Amino acid sequence: MSTAPNRESAAPGIRQHRVEAVNDASRRKLYKKREPIYPQLVQGKFRLAKWVFLLLSLGAYYFIPFLRWDRGPSAPDQAVLIDFEGHRFYFFFIEIWPQEIYFVSGLLIMAALALFLVTALFGRVWCGYACPQTVWTDLFIAVERMFEGDRNKRIKLDRARWSFNKAWRKTGKHIVWLFIAAATGGAWILYFHDAYDTLSHFFTGGSPLSAYLFFGILTFMTYTLAGTMREQVCTYMCPWPRIQAAMTDRDALNVAYRVDRGEPRGAHKKNDSWDGRGDCIDCKACVVACPMGIDIRNGSQLECIQCALCIDACDDIMLKVDRPTGLITYDTDVNIDRRIEGKKPVYRFLRPRVLVYAISLVIVSSVMLFGLTSRAHLDVNVTRDRNPNFVTLSDGSVRNGYTLKVINRTHDVLEYSITIDGPDGLNWRILGQNEARGLIVDVPAGRTQDFRIFLTVPRSAITAANQPVTFTVSPQGSDETLSADTVFLSGGSR
Repeated sequence: MSTAPNRESAAPGIRQHRVEAVNDASRRKLYKKREPIYPQLVQGKFRLAKWVFLLLSLGAYYFIPFLRWDRGPSAPDQAVLIDFEGHRFYFFFIEIWPQEIYFVSGLLIMAALALFLVTALFGRVWCGYACPQTVWTDLFIAVERMFEGDRNKRIKLDRARWSFNKAWRKTGKHIVWLFIAAATGGAWILYFHDAYDTLSHFFTGGSPLSAYLFFGILTFMTYTLAGTMREQVCTYMCPWPRIQAAMTDRDALNVAYRVDRGEPRGAHKKNDSWDGRGDCIDCKACVVACPMGIDIRNGSQLECIQCALCIDACDDIMLKVDRPTGLITYDTDVNIDRRIEGKKPVYRFLRPRVLVYAISLVIVSSVMLFGLTSRAHLDVNVTRDRNPNFVTLSDGSVRNGYTLKVINRTHDVLEYSITIDGPDGLNWRILGQNEARGLIVDVPAGRTQDFRIFLTVPRSAITAANQPVTFTVSPQGSDETLSADTVFLSGGSR
């Protein structure tokens, strides 16, 4: 006799279970609602350092486009300019052409290596001080405090019912936020067009459509990321917290809670003995000061941006309870363990990964410096026509077409002489050029000029299917020369 369950009788129960599972899934939220964080203002050396860096970095961002740099009458005089129309990138005395994109790659590699080096030494100091998200969020929080007060007042205001007082404070805050966001978007487009010219036409509708498009995008992104998302950008959107784990080790300096000194923690009253307990009085000043809303006493966490504001908050409390500062400080995981074991701390700054990053940075920087200081003012490239490869003329001679590209990186109009070495009896013709000038061409200042050149060789001089040809270009009155090699195709001799 079979003991298998009756499928027909079990089916209703299975269907009911599936319906309940679907209903439960439909009620389940895929994303947790953001819980607002109200960081409390603290005073101290790290907060001061963040204010100083905020002012310097924002000042540089907003005002660098207005700096001038004289490059001559034929070049733009904006010190930092990404000139898409002129196919050029200007950075003070550095001028990078499209053919020199490797310099941009080198600069990016240098920036990455510098970031790796700093992270290996001091942890996520970039995130705490220099990251644009951190800088603009700090500024937005400062504006928020200006209108709504510090932590307790902001919490109370958010919980209160809507009133005129709440409305004008919230409205004023968002208006200033939008103004800062608009200034951010507006400053960005000034790096791609002349700053003074753009400003004079922007508000009258005379700027390019791209300027308004990117102004809108940057304004929206700044307002959204710094105003409403804040710590969520660092926790969920930014890849660096995950990547930096591979860039650092247990000998890197990070903001850390000294467990050996702080535990066991607990409330403390005046005149109570400190015997048999730690220095942490569990006041949570470090927690309410944290813009990420974490408790540093729980150890290293992905959300921690190493801003060190918890150090300022804790030091202030330690002074009030007459205990030494530094309960929360920059320390290494290795030294925290050594203190727990009763050993003296040891700081190892020269470690293999630090040396690798430092040496790599020096090598790349040296290569970049050598390339920038030794690059020529002239560049030459020649391309042979491929369709057709060659043309046989009525007298039996063979003709090839070429495009000679001459790049003049100076800020003066220059004359260049061209020398062509190839098969015997070679004749040349520059399309559109007066033959009386010969092989002399003009190239405007800071420009790339293309020249269409036809070479013709008598059939009697053709000894192979392809024969070498060399174009040599030299500025008039200069010993500088540059050559480009190609071939002359003929299909072979008869």
